[in-house]
Amino acid sequence: MRSPFRLTPEILLKAYRAGIFPMAESADDPELFWVDPEHRGILPLDAFHVPRRLRRVVLQDRFEVRVDSDFAGTLAACAEATENRPSTWINAEIVRLYSALHALDAAHSVECWQHGALVGGLYGVSIGGAFYGESMFSRVADASKVALVHLVALMRMGGYRLLDLQFVTPHLAQFGAIEVPRSQYRLLLVEALRYRCVFPRGVGGGGGAAGAGALAALQASKVTS
Repeated sequence: MRSPFRLTPEILLKAYRAGIFPMAESADDPELFWVDPEHRGILPLDAFHVPRRLRRVVLQDRFEVRVDSDFAGTLAACAEATENRPSTWINAEIVRLYSALHALDAAHSVECWQHGALVGGLYGVSIGGAFYGESMFSRVADASKVALVHLVALMRMGGYRLLDLQFVTPHLAQFGAIEVPRSQYRLLLVEALRYRCVFPRGVGGGGGAAGAGALAALQASKVTS
């Protein structure tokens, strides 16, 4: 169902609370439409799986992980066409709306930096105890995966209850992502929205201990494997 009027950040937040989200047909399409999948992708926080090889990468601290350091740059990178992803659904209206949500402290980015450059990350919307993951990107191998590990660690630290992925891809399935029926998702969402969580700005001791800090946060919550 296409939106017949100009959306506001407030309307968008209400839509997320109701379990629906907007998309565009392509980056060139000026319009948005609402999506309410019959089966919803989620990543159970208590069953998050860190593959063995990725665990080593996280511990090596190849990247400096930041939160909200460059939300606009992360959003723009997620919208870029690449060889593996020739087109995206992030159009100018998505950029406008999620930039406004970020200004309201309702949207956040988890970023991987290397040698002073933004090389990977993800962004999403935070409401109550739910985080709605929107998109991710990598310019360097494993950067988006490391960002996801840190996102889950941050969510566990912040007391979040639900990580909404919208759809399950093979890339996300390796971390334990599953599909649940719409009715079950709505129940999980209602429960998560009962909480009032503040999105943390970092994990661990910072510096070279960031990766170990993220994995320690996950292990303490019994979500590593």
